[in-house]
Amino acid sequence: MLSSGGDFDWDEAQKRLHMLEIDAQNPTLWDNPQHAQKIMRERDQLSQSLEQVQNIDQNLKDALELLELGEMEEDQDLLDGAEKDIELLHQKVQRLRLETLLSGEADANNCFIEIHAGAGGTEAQDWALMLTRMYTRWAEANGYKVEWIEESAGEEAGVKSATFKVGSHKDANHPYGWLKGESGVHRLVRISPFDSNARRHTSFASVWVYPEVDESINIEIEEKDLRIDTYRASGAGGQHVNKTDSAIRITHIPTGVVVQCQNDRSQHRNRAQAMSMLKARLYEVELKKREEAAQASAAAKSEIGWGHQIRSYVLHPYQMVKDLRTHVEKGNAQGVLEGNIDAFLEATLAQKINS
Repeated sequence: MLSSGGDFDWDEAQKRLHMLEIDAQNPTLWDNPQHAQKIMRERDQLSQSLEQVQNIDQNLKDALELLELGEMEEDQDLLDGAEKDIELLHQKVQRLRLETLLSGEADANNCFIEIHAGAGGTEAQDWALMLTRMYTRWAEANGYKVEWIEESAGEEAGVKSATFKVGSHKDANHPYGWLKGESGVHRLVRISPFDSNARRHTSFASVWVYPEVDESINIEIEEKDLRIDTYRASGAGGQHVNKTDSAIRITHIPTGVVVQCQNDRSQHRNRAQAMSMLKARLYEVELKKREEAAQASAAAKSEIGWGHQIRSYVLHPYQMVKDLRTHVEKGNAQGVLEGNIDAFLEATLAQKINS
């Protein structure tokens, strides 16, 4: 169990939760909706954290009892099972420790992940699809909700672009806090399955992660600053392809930010989702300005954008995934592409915290 006085103070957390419960029962709380939402969100997140710690504590007690029983009966299977359980608990504690340090303004928010293929046609578009699959599998394996927003299919394979939302769910918290370090350019080296001469190709795709804006954050957007286009949603075919121009593309003229949504048959709902994404993008821009102003030197080290390569995935002539910021390496490249990216997320988060 995480100890008091360390990264997570159990006694103080319980006192704070008790105060939040009292505030939540105040009949005048909702006279100020923004304040009420903040109180309820903090209460729910703190309650989940306390429950996670309690579960870890109980599971540790169970594992220690199993370990003791295995030693008494000299049962190697019981000993192996108990040791495996303790190692898994250690990993959960390490992850929870990092999560308690997620204190950025938007770290607890849901987030959008936007992926774009770089130059290179089919090869790059297939790489963009591989990244899309990697992040959605990570999210689903860790209990997050995934909501599809937009996909622009490639001519032969893969995607030109894809956007989806990763949302909190039960014990899966802080989506933006965990994933924000993934923004940047990702590089793939492999023998191309689309090259009849089996030559090695290098492909690039960009990943952009930005937080969803909740009701407590006011982002003002003037109608005169928007260009709104409608188009027919693209897809792989079949019954889900729209027969009307329900897809929406919104351009924010002053900043050049472009968002699009095609996940619903309703143009009205697609427009509402696109506006939510636009607010999120503009909010992210403002967050980065604040971060740069507050930590100019640290921001200079961690600045990310379209031209900044953050990770390399090599499938030929050897297998290796290497993060160019933290220098974390994994030889099981296929496992990483199946969504096993925790080591990279944790190292990036730890580096940001310690910088």
